Amino acid sequence: MPILLKLFFAFIQVGLFSVGGGYAAIPLIQEQIVNVHGLMTMEEFSDLITVAEMTPGPISINSSTFVGMRLGGVGGVLLCTLGCIIPSFVICLTLAHFYYKYRTVSGVQSVLAALRPAVVALIASAGMSILMLGLFGTDIFSASIKDIRFVELGIFAVSLFVLRKFKANAIVIILGSGVVGTIIYLLLGV
Repeated sequence: MPILLKLFFAFIQVGLFSVGGGYAAIPLIQEQIVNVHGLMTMEEFSDLITVAEMTPGPISINSSTFVGMRLGGVGGVLLCTLGCIIPSFVICLTLAHFYYKYRTVSGVQSVLAALRPAVVALIASAGMSILMLGLFGTDIFSASIKDIRFVELGIFAVSLFVLRKFKANAIVIILGSGVVGTIIYLLLGV
């Protein structure tokens, strides 16, 4: 199967099953692009997610756009982005119709309440994957304490402290972390 069709169908699946927003889509994109199709390494994927996170707009759309550009050029951008959007668009239109028609039924509220824990788990999974890759250079299942990256751990700890203690702007923290990391690695000659 040509790569553009693989990308389109992969992002159709991401769009279908990423309930809960953009961050819930990250583990699904990772599964399709890194694990199932092997089109990127985990490190390449993490770099793209980092750029997608810093770019204005929904992270799932940004991620699909960056993955599409990296793997299929302009055609990849169009197909990945459409693949990510079309299922959500159709599902939202359908659900909106039924929600407005049946919103007073208690079963509808029960279903929505039951979906919340799954969404939280998907978001936590995405965050944990990125954290483990940043601190250990691998996923959670093959991480070892001897593989810890102390520079990244230090930057993470200081950033988290400043963010929580002083309620600093997250964008300033991200940019500052990038500058500090770059300086440290330039000084270390890495």
